[in-house]
Amino acid sequence: MNWDLSTPFVIDIKVAADDIDGLGHANNAVYVSWLERCAWRHSQSLGLDLAEYRRLDRAMAVVRHEIDYLAAAYEEQELQMATWIVESDQRLKMDRRFQLIRPEDGATLLRARTTFVCIELSSGRPKRMPPEFIEGYGRALMQPFPLEL
Repeated sequence: MNWDLSTPFVIDIKVAADDIDGLGHANNAVYVSWLERCAWRHSQSLGLDLAEYRRLDRAMAVVRHEIDYLAAAYEEQELQMATWIVESDQRLKMDRRFQLIRPEDGATLLRARTTFVCIELSSGRPKRMPPEFIEGYGRALMQPFPLEL
Protein backbone atom coordinates (compact mmCIF):
# COMPACT_ATOMS: atom_id res chain seq x y z
CA MET A 1 0.00 0.00 0.00
CA ASN A 2 1.21 3.49 -0.78
CA TRP A 3 0.83 5.08 2.67
CA ASP A 4 1.83 8.70 3.19
CA LEU A 5 3.87 7.83 6.30
CA SER A 6 5.63 4.70 7.50
CA THR A 7 4.34 2.19 10.07
CA PRO A 8 0.60 2.96 9.96
CA PHE A 9 -2.04 1.40 12.17
CA VAL A 10 -4.55 0.01 9.64
CA ILE A 11 -8.14 -1.21 9.80
CA ASP A 12 -10.20 -2.84 7.07
CA ILE A 13 -13.53 -1.30 6.08
CA LYS A 14 -16.26 -2.66 3.83
CA VAL A 15 -18.70 -0.08 2.52
CA ALA A 16 -22.19 -1.18 3.62
CA ALA A 17 -25.55 -0.38 2.02
CA ASP A 18 -26.38 1.86 5.02
CA ASP A 19 -23.27 3.95 4.26
CA ILE A 20 -24.63 5.05 0.88
CA ASP A 21 -26.43 8.36 0.47
CA GLY A 22 -28.84 9.69 -2.15
CA LEU A 23 -25.96 10.41 -4.52
CA GLY A 24 -25.01 6.74 -4.62
CA HIS A 25 -21.73 6.87 -2.71
CA ALA A 26 -20.61 6.73 0.92
CA ASN A 27 -21.95 9.73 2.79
CA ASN A 28 -19.40 12.25 4.12
CA ALA A 29 -20.60 11.68 7.68
CA VAL A 30 -19.79 7.98 7.33
CA TYR A 31 -16.16 8.84 6.60
CA VAL A 32 -16.07 10.66 9.95
CA SER A 33 -17.36 7.53 11.70
CA TRP A 34 -14.57 5.55 10.00
CA LEU A 35 -12.01 8.05 11.34
CA GLU A 36 -13.41 7.54 14.83
CA ARG A 37 -13.40 3.74 14.46
CA CYS A 38 -9.80 3.72 13.29
CA ALA A 39 -8.60 6.06 16.07
CA TRP A 40 -10.48 4.11 18.71
CA ARG A 41 -9.12 0.73 17.58
CA HIS A 42 -5.62 2.18 17.56
CA SER A 43 -6.10 3.48 21.11
CA GLN A 44 -7.36 0.06 22.19
CA SER A 45 -4.28 -1.60 20.64
CA LEU A 46 -2.15 0.70 22.80
CA GLY A 47 -3.94 -0.48 25.96
CA LEU A 48 -6.10 2.63 26.21
CA ASP A 49 -9.61 1.24 26.00
CA LEU A 50 -12.85 2.55 27.50
CA ALA A 51 -12.27 0.74 30.81
CA GLU A 52 -8.86 2.42 31.14
CA TYR A 53 -10.35 5.81 30.23
CA ARG A 54 -12.96 5.37 32.97
CA ARG A 55 -10.39 4.16 35.52
CA LEU A 56 -8.24 7.22 34.82
CA ASP A 57 -11.23 9.60 34.55
CA ARG A 58 -9.67 10.86 31.31
CA ALA A 59 -10.41 10.68 27.58
CA MET A 60 -9.12 12.13 24.34
CA ALA A 61 -11.92 14.23 22.82
CA VAL A 62 -12.04 15.57 19.26
CA VAL A 63 -11.82 19.36 18.99
CA ARG A 64 -11.05 19.68 15.27
CA HIS A 65 -11.29 17.64 12.06
CA GLU A 66 -9.67 18.67 8.79
CA ILE A 67 -10.82 16.36 6.00
CA ASP A 68 -9.95 16.28 2.32
CA TYR A 69 -12.44 14.10 0.45
CA LEU A 70 -10.50 13.06 -2.66
CA ALA A 71 -12.65 10.35 -4.26
CA ALA A 72 -15.91 8.51 -3.62
CA ALA A 73 -16.39 5.08 -2.06
CA TYR A 74 -19.20 2.80 -3.23
CA GLU A 75 -21.23 -0.04 -1.76
CA GLU A 76 -19.36 -3.33 -1.25
CA GLN A 77 -15.92 -1.76 -1.79
CA GLU A 78 -13.11 -2.96 0.45
CA LEU A 79 -11.08 -0.09 1.92
CA GLN A 80 -8.23 0.39 4.35
CA MET A 81 -7.95 3.29 6.80
CA ALA A 82 -4.58 4.14 8.35
CA THR A 83 -3.75 6.42 11.24
CA TRP A 84 -0.63 7.89 12.78
CA ILE A 85 -0.12 10.01 15.89
CA VAL A 86 1.94 12.84 14.43
CA GLU A 87 2.10 15.39 17.26
CA SER A 88 1.62 15.49 21.01
CA ASP A 89 2.49 18.13 23.56
CA GLN A 90 2.20 15.36 26.19
CA ARG A 91 0.06 17.69 28.26
CA LEU A 92 -3.32 18.34 26.61
CA LYS A 93 -3.20 18.05 22.80
CA MET A 94 -2.54 15.29 20.32
CA ASP A 95 -2.89 15.19 16.52
CA ARG A 96 -3.58 12.18 14.31
CA ARG A 97 -3.34 11.91 10.57
CA PHE A 98 -5.48 9.52 8.54
CA GLN A 99 -5.43 8.12 5.02
CA LEU A 100 -8.15 6.03 3.38
CA ILE A 101 -7.09 3.83 0.45
CA ARG A 102 -9.02 1.61 -1.94
CA PRO A 103 -6.62 -1.36 -2.32
CA GLU A 104 -8.06 -2.57 -5.64
CA ASP A 105 -6.54 0.42 -7.47
CA GLY A 106 -4.41 2.07 -4.77
CA ALA A 107 -6.45 5.28 -4.89
CA THR A 108 -6.41 7.53 -1.83
CA LEU A 109 -10.01 8.50 -1.09
CA LEU A 110 -9.43 10.69 1.95
CA ARG A 111 -6.75 12.41 3.97
CA ALA A 112 -7.57 13.89 7.35
CA ARG A 113 -6.06 15.38 10.46
CA THR A 114 -7.80 15.37 13.83
CA THR A 115 -6.83 17.28 16.95
CA PHE A 116 -7.74 15.77 20.31
CA VAL A 117 -7.66 17.32 23.77
CA CYS A 118 -7.43 15.36 26.99
CA ILE A 119 -10.49 15.85 29.17
CA GLU A 120 -11.57 14.74 32.62
CA LEU A 121 -14.59 12.49 32.08
CA SER A 122 -16.30 13.47 35.33
CA SER A 123 -16.28 17.19 34.52
CA GLY A 124 -15.80 17.35 30.73
CA ARG A 125 -13.06 19.94 31.26
CA PRO A 126 -9.57 19.86 29.77
CA LYS A 127 -7.05 18.14 32.07
CA ARG A 128 -3.44 17.10 31.71
CA MET A 129 -2.78 13.69 30.21
CA PRO A 130 -2.11 11.07 32.86
CA PRO A 131 1.22 9.18 32.65
CA GLU A 132 -0.61 6.22 31.08
CA PHE A 133 -1.66 8.41 28.11
CA ILE A 134 1.81 9.91 27.74
CA GLU A 135 3.33 6.41 27.72
CA GLY A 136 0.69 4.65 25.59
CA TYR A 137 0.18 7.32 22.96
CA GLY A 138 3.87 8.22 23.13
CA ARG A 139 4.81 4.71 21.92
CA ALA A 140 2.90 5.41 18.70
CA LEU A 141 4.08 9.00 18.19
CA MET A 142 5.82 9.44 14.83
CA GLN A 143 9.43 10.40 15.39
CA PRO A 144 10.68 13.39 13.45
CA PHE A 145 12.97 12.64 10.57
CA PRO A 146 16.63 13.48 11.27
CA LEU A 147 17.91 16.52 9.44
CA GLU A 148 20.49 15.92 6.74
CA LEU A 149 23.73 17.80 7.33
